[in-house]
Amino acid sequence: MALVEAALNPAVDAVTGLAAYMSLHSGNPGSNGANELSGGSPAYARQQLSWAAADDGEAAITGTETFNVPAGSTVAYIGLWTAVTGGTFLGADELASSETYTGQGVYEVTAATLTAT
Repeated sequence: MALVEAALNPAVDAVTGLAAYMSLHSGNPGSNGANELSGGSPAYARQQLSWAAADDGEAAITGTETFNVPAGSTVAYIGLWTAVTGGTFLGADELASSETYTGQGVYEVTAATLTAT
């Protein structure tokens, strides 16, 4: 049975209410958030998210998320978490292309959308 927008939007809003932080991962995070970046100076940290209200079963982040990336890291996935440290891993998405940093750098996520399917 396919759900209609009246059911999908509240479901997406519930998930975005939990998905308060975004992370970066060097490899597939699997089901537990593995391969999250760490270290660097300034240090890597998860970024707090703001989400637009769901429409047509989708919700998008409302700002640009800027991450400090340690030298020698590869950014290949973004992930969603319930907390800035620890917390519950909610899922991830592979980037269209990974980016490798030879020196300390910055990675910006300018758009991300959560979709109910």
